[in-house]
Amino acid sequence: MDQLHRATRLPKPTIMRLLGTLATAGLVAKGDRGIGYSITSDVLALSAGFHGGPLVAEAGRPWAAELTRRLRWPAAIAVPFGGRMTISVSTAGISTVSPFHASIGVSFSMVTRALGRAYLAWCPEEERQILLRMLAASTDPEDNVPNLERVVRTMIANTVRQGYALRDPKVEPRSSNTVAVPIMLGEAVAGTIGLSFFRSAVSHATLVGELVPALKQASREITASMERLRRSKPPAA
Repeated sequence: MDQLHRATRLPKPTIMRLLGTLATAGLVAKGDRGIGYSITSDVLALSAGFHGGPLVAEAGRPWAAELTRRLRWPAAIAVPFGGRMTISVSTAGISTVSPFHASIGVSFSMVTRALGRAYLAWCPEEERQILLRMLAASTDPEDNVPNLERVVRTMIANTVRQGYALRDPKVEPRSSNTVAVPIMLGEAVAGTIGLSFFRSAVSHATLVGELVPALKQASREITASMERLRRSKPPAA
């Protein structure tokens, strides 16, 4: 509410009425624990060009929450935007062992962060080439690395070989890490899902034997949920 008030300078009662109208139309929904609002996948009917982030967020939110309830670590779902990955779902608020606070709306590098690396590793080559050009023009220090394409290609090969992405170990905070996998929709990557944890509390055996299989199962469930949501939406006029 405060963000919308600052951005639009509309009175808060007016914003409340508008949100109520949008909620009745199915375009927004109350956020987790009744805090804030989030866009629903129905906005896809408004424009054929709207990004699919709301769809993966709507489909993935319950599965991300289930991961955190079961494994305790905070889960996040991210979608690409402007050559970076933006968090659309975070369960840090319900995790009792989260290494950080909730990060919805925060964007991260595709080169060094697990959620971005998982996207680059499994997206189609044509899209990857576009993203590499965007990364080469980026002013973010995490993207602006020498021999960028060679570094990214090596990272992709390692990520695909092991079947999951990890954060660059040189990125702070070094006391924690994130593991991520892609969320597929057909041949495309709709987004990525990851779990963050303290390095001292998760062994490699736990990582590959517990966290990664749980993430991959959640990813498959989110894909199935997205497909059901798409079938249930009437075609745009």
